[in-house]
Amino acid sequence: MTAQASGRVLTVPNMISFTRLLGVPLFLYLFLVPHRYGWAVAVLALGGTSDWVDGFLARRLQQVSRLGELLDPLADRLYILATLIAFTVGGVVAWSFTAALLLRELLLIGCLAVLRRYGYGPLPVHYLGKTATFILLFGFPVLLLAPASTGAAPVAGPIGWALAWWGLALYWAAGVLYVVQTVRLVRAATTREAAQA
Repeated sequence: MTAQASGRVLTVPNMISFTRLLGVPLFLYLFLVPHRYGWAVAVLALGGTSDWVDGFLARRLQQVSRLGELLDPLADRLYILATLIAFTVGGVVAWSFTAALLLRELLLIGCLAVLRRYGYGPLPVHYLGKTATFILLFGFPVLLLAPASTGAAPVAGPIGWALAWWGLALYWAAGVLYVVQTVRLVRAATTREAAQA
C-alpha cells in the first residue's frame, strides 16, 4: 500500500466493493422472498467474480487504499454469512456446515480481540484465506443451481458440495494460521513488556 493511495476513498476498486455490499441484501431478497433462484445465482456469481476484480484493479491502477483493505474482506464475510443464512433457512445446506463456518468466524473475532488488547490491528489477509473465500463464493452459486435448475441438479449438486467442503477446509486452515500469528504477536508483546518492566 502506498502512502499516496492509503487515504483515498473514491477509487474504482472501492466503488466495486460498495456495489458488492449492495448485492448482499439483493441476494437475500431474491432468495428468501420471491424465490428467484436463477437471479440469486447471478447475484452470487457476480459478487464472487467482483471479489477478484476489485483486488486486481486496485493493484493494476495503483489504487490500493486502507478503506479498500477493510471493505473487501467485509464484503466477503457478508456474502458468506448471508449465503449461509439463506441456504440454511432454505434447506440447501445443513446446520452443521453453517455451524462449522460460523465457529471459524468466532475464532477470528476472538483473535482480533486478543490482538487489540496488545495494541495490534487486524492481521493482513492471508492468501490461503483469500483462496478459501474464492472457492466458497464460487461453490455457493453452483450449489444453488441444484434447486434452481432440475437439469443442472445432478452435476451442480456434487460439484457444489465438493467446492463447499474444500472451501471450508481451507477456511479453517487459514484460521489456524491466523491463530498461530496471533500467538506469536502476543508472545512478542509480552516479552517486550517484561523487558521494559
